[in-house]
Amino acid sequence: MAGLSAGFVPAFIQENVDLSSRNTFGIRAHARYFCAVRSLQELRVALQFRRVRQVPLLVLGGGSNVLLCADYPGVVVQMSLPGIEVLAEREGELLVRAASGESWHGFVQHCLHNGYYGLENLALIPGSVGAAPIQNIGAYGVEVRDLVSAVTVLDISSGEIETLTAAQCEFEYRDSVFKGRLRGRKIVLDVTFRLHRQPRVNLSYAALAQALSEVSDPLPSDVFAAVCAIRTSKLPDPAVLGNAGSFFKNPLIAKTHYDKLLQSYANLPAYPVFDREGQLSTTMVKLPAAWLIEQAGLKGKSCGRAAVYQQQPLVLVNLGGATAVEVVSLARQILASVERLFDIRLEPEVQWIPAEPQD
Repeated sequence: MAGLSAGFVPAFIQENVDLSSRNTFGIRAHARYFCAVRSLQELRVALQFRRVRQVPLLVLGGGSNVLLCADYPGVVVQMSLPGIEVLAEREGELLVRAASGESWHGFVQHCLHNGYYGLENLALIPGSVGAAPIQNIGAYGVEVRDLVSAVTVLDISSGEIETLTAAQCEFEYRDSVFKGRLRGRKIVLDVTFRLHRQPRVNLSYAALAQALSEVSDPLPSDVFAAVCAIRTSKLPDPAVLGNAGSFFKNPLIAKTHYDKLLQSYANLPAYPVFDREGQLSTTMVKLPAAWLIEQAGLKGKSCGRAAVYQQQPLVLVNLGGATAVEVVSLARQILASVERLFDIRLEPEVQWIPAEPQD
């Protein structure tokens, strides 16, 4: 590839771009340079442009899990690579590969329509396919790690393409190797999923089982519809009320700490914790962050135009024109209140950019 001159800006790279419509929170922030890459060639050119300009790089998917706390001084690359294909099918099992720029919910719909089963519980999660393994998205009894076969990535420094197995992705609860030691080093190009021709309905999540309790022999389409209905009733549509989904992770705490909390909060719910190999932990439990936030009296609390969503306190919303400063201030109030009451430090699920925003 020919080198780029220092003053040249490729046609598909824009300057001083407002990112309000590129993040589901609807926070106003500008990128010094922005491009939505639709091919591997465009991605390579964008990376070369960034090296020539010697500016930082931010890779976005659907912008559904970020809080932009300031204007970005470098190149923002939005992954828009398209494509879905079946790689192999054998004995009722399929390997389906989707490019990183595909809409996650659109991909779930595509699979259901074509009889590729397994993703139904993950319907209506905002964002892109490429972000799914990074975040190890999960909902209603299913996590992406249960279904990922492989992830194709581009090494930012060398430009080499490699394939990681599910084990190499080091999936944990809302975590992966891409948020750890490979953060800022690899870009997800596509993800291959191991799906099934025969329905394998998962009703392990209590609310989902209850929603389908009167349906005999529910089908994947019933699960899909029920998940969409539950999510719609509890979570705001980012197109109507800006938000980034669950703002905090459900905390994992020592069982001894949980037992101590039960002395003051007898109805404190807890869920089992499983390790990377699927083994049940005997020393840790998971608590619902929404319950902790509500018990702290923060449901509906606002800071300027940012607020805790009334129907689901795990979600922070933009009431219209909220600034990053207001969202950060509200988040810090929640962190402080929960830690003071329960001696639990919540961890944001949403990525703050920069990582340590200043008021």
